Amino acid sequence: MQKLNFPEYQFRFKSSENKVSIFDRIRKKFVVLTPEEWVRQHTIQYLIDEKKYPESLINVEKLIKLNGLTKRYDIIIFNPNGSIYLIVECKSASIKITQNVFDQIARYNLALDAEYLMITNGLDHYYCQMNYVDEQYTFLKDIPKYK
Repeated sequence: MQKLNFPEYQFRFKSSENKVSIFDRIRKKFVVLTPEEWVRQHTIQYLIDEKKYPESLINVEKLIKLNGLTKRYDIIIFNPNGSIYLIVECKSASIKITQNVFDQIARYNLALDAEYLMITNGLDHYYCQMNYVDEQYTFLKDIPKYK
Protein backbone atom coordinates (compact mmCIF):
# COMPACT_ATOMS: atom_id res chain seq x y z
CA MET A 1 0.00 0.00 0.00
CA GLN A 2 0.98 3.59 -0.59
CA LYS A 3 2.97 5.51 2.02
CA LEU A 4 0.74 8.17 3.57
CA ASN A 5 1.36 11.51 5.24
CA PHE A 6 0.99 10.05 8.75
CA PRO A 7 3.51 8.63 11.22
CA GLU A 8 4.45 4.98 10.69
CA TYR A 9 2.04 2.63 12.47
CA GLN A 10 2.01 -1.11 13.05
CA PHE A 11 -1.09 -2.91 11.78
CA ARG A 12 -2.31 -6.50 11.90
CA PHE A 13 -3.07 -8.10 8.55
CA LYS A 14 -4.48 -11.41 7.41
CA SER A 15 -4.99 -12.92 4.02
CA SER A 16 -7.79 -15.21 2.91
CA GLU A 17 -9.43 -16.01 -0.41
CA ASN A 18 -6.88 -13.79 -2.20
CA LYS A 19 -7.93 -10.75 -0.16
CA VAL A 20 -5.86 -8.91 2.42
CA SER A 21 -7.64 -7.63 5.51
CA ILE A 22 -6.50 -5.17 8.16
CA PHE A 23 -7.57 -5.25 11.81
CA ASP A 24 -9.75 -2.32 12.85
CA ARG A 25 -9.21 -1.77 16.56
CA ILE A 26 -12.44 0.23 16.91
CA ARG A 27 -14.72 -2.27 15.16
CA LYS A 28 -12.64 -5.09 16.67
CA LYS A 29 -12.57 -7.11 13.46
CA PHE A 30 -10.64 -7.57 10.24
CA VAL A 31 -11.93 -5.55 7.28
CA VAL A 32 -10.94 -5.83 3.63
CA LEU A 33 -7.94 -3.62 2.91
CA THR A 34 -8.98 -1.12 0.24
CA PRO A 35 -7.09 2.12 -0.50
CA GLU A 36 -9.76 4.05 1.46
CA GLU A 37 -9.55 1.62 4.39
CA TRP A 38 -5.77 2.12 4.44
CA VAL A 39 -6.38 5.87 4.92
CA ARG A 40 -9.14 5.24 7.51
CA GLN A 41 -6.92 2.96 9.62
CA HIS A 42 -4.06 5.46 9.56
CA THR A 43 -6.46 8.21 10.58
CA ILE A 44 -7.80 6.14 13.48
CA GLN A 45 -4.24 5.47 14.69
CA TYR A 46 -3.40 9.16 14.34
CA LEU A 47 -6.43 10.20 16.39
CA ILE A 48 -5.63 7.68 19.13
CA ASP A 49 -1.81 7.83 19.24
CA GLU A 50 -1.07 11.46 18.35
CA LYS A 51 -4.25 13.28 19.42
CA LYS A 52 -4.99 11.02 22.41
CA TYR A 53 -8.69 10.50 21.71
CA PRO A 54 -10.03 7.55 23.74
CA GLU A 55 -11.07 4.53 21.68
CA SER A 56 -14.35 4.48 23.62
CA LEU A 57 -15.36 7.83 22.04
CA ILE A 58 -14.59 6.78 18.44
CA ASN A 59 -17.19 5.33 16.08
CA VAL A 60 -16.40 3.99 12.59
CA GLU A 61 -18.52 3.49 9.46
CA LYS A 62 -22.07 3.81 10.77
CA LEU A 63 -25.19 4.63 8.80
CA ILE A 64 -27.01 7.95 9.07
CA LYS A 65 -30.23 9.16 7.48
CA LEU A 66 -29.83 12.32 5.43
CA ASN A 67 -32.81 13.80 3.61
CA GLY A 68 -34.39 10.35 3.43
CA LEU A 69 -31.19 8.78 2.05
CA THR A 70 -28.96 6.37 3.93
CA LYS A 71 -25.32 7.45 4.05
CA ARG A 72 -22.28 6.08 5.85
CA TYR A 73 -19.77 8.28 7.66
CA ASP A 74 -16.14 7.24 8.05
CA ILE A 75 -15.17 8.27 11.59
CA ILE A 76 -16.89 10.19 14.37
CA ILE A 77 -15.48 11.19 17.72
CA PHE A 78 -18.02 11.86 20.43
CA ASN A 79 -17.77 14.20 23.39
CA PRO A 80 -18.23 12.42 26.74
CA ASN A 81 -21.77 13.90 26.89
CA GLY A 82 -22.71 12.13 23.63
CA SER A 83 -22.60 15.15 21.32
CA ILE A 84 -20.37 14.92 18.26
CA TYR A 85 -16.93 16.49 18.51
CA LEU A 86 -15.40 15.54 15.15
CA ILE A 87 -16.47 14.04 11.83
CA VAL A 88 -13.77 12.61 9.58
CA GLU A 89 -14.22 11.93 5.88
CA CYS A 90 -11.57 9.59 4.44
CA LYS A 91 -10.83 9.20 0.75
CA SER A 92 -8.38 6.99 -1.08
CA ALA A 93 -4.99 8.62 -1.73
CA SER A 94 -5.84 8.63 -5.43
CA ILE A 95 -8.87 10.90 -4.84
CA LYS A 96 -8.20 14.62 -4.88
CA ILE A 97 -9.81 16.67 -2.13
CA THR A 98 -12.22 18.92 -4.03
CA GLN A 99 -15.19 21.14 -3.23
CA ASN A 100 -17.41 18.06 -3.73
CA VAL A 101 -15.67 16.33 -0.81
CA PHE A 102 -16.19 19.41 1.38
CA ASP A 103 -19.84 19.49 0.30
CA GLN A 104 -20.21 15.81 1.25
CA ILE A 105 -18.93 16.28 4.81
CA ALA A 106 -20.98 19.50 5.13
CA ARG A 107 -24.14 17.55 4.21
CA TYR A 108 -23.30 14.91 6.82
CA ASN A 109 -22.73 17.63 9.36
CA LEU A 110 -26.22 19.06 8.77
CA ALA A 111 -27.48 15.92 10.52
CA LEU A 112 -24.63 15.53 13.02
CA ASP A 113 -23.68 19.06 14.24
CA ALA A 114 -20.00 18.35 14.91
CA GLU A 115 -17.70 20.96 16.36
CA TYR A 116 -14.81 20.00 14.05
CA LEU A 117 -14.48 18.47 10.58
CA MET A 118 -11.49 16.62 9.13
CA ILE A 119 -11.05 15.57 5.52
CA THR A 120 -8.13 13.42 4.43
CA ASN A 121 -6.95 11.32 1.53
CA GLY A 122 -3.94 10.26 3.58
CA LEU A 123 -1.69 12.72 1.78
CA ASP A 124 -3.55 15.99 2.34
CA HIS A 125 -5.43 16.75 5.55
CA TYR A 126 -7.91 19.59 6.08
CA TYR A 127 -9.34 20.65 9.42
CA CYS A 128 -12.22 23.02 10.11
CA GLN A 129 -13.90 24.36 13.22
CA MET A 130 -17.60 25.06 12.88
CA ASN A 131 -19.19 28.37 13.91
CA TYR A 132 -22.93 27.75 14.03
CA VAL A 133 -23.77 31.27 15.23
CA ASP A 134 -22.27 32.91 12.12
CA GLU A 135 -22.97 29.87 9.90
CA GLN A 136 -19.38 29.49 8.74
CA TYR A 137 -16.26 27.46 9.39
CA THR A 138 -12.63 28.31 10.00
CA PHE A 139 -9.77 26.29 8.55
CA LEU A 140 -7.23 25.14 11.13
CA LYS A 141 -3.65 23.88 10.89
CA ASP A 142 -4.60 20.82 12.97
CA ILE A 143 -7.32 19.55 15.27
CA PRO A 144 -6.88 19.92 19.04
CA LYS A 145 -5.60 17.10 21.21
CA TYR A 146 -8.11 15.44 23.51
CA LYS A 147 -8.58 17.43 26.70
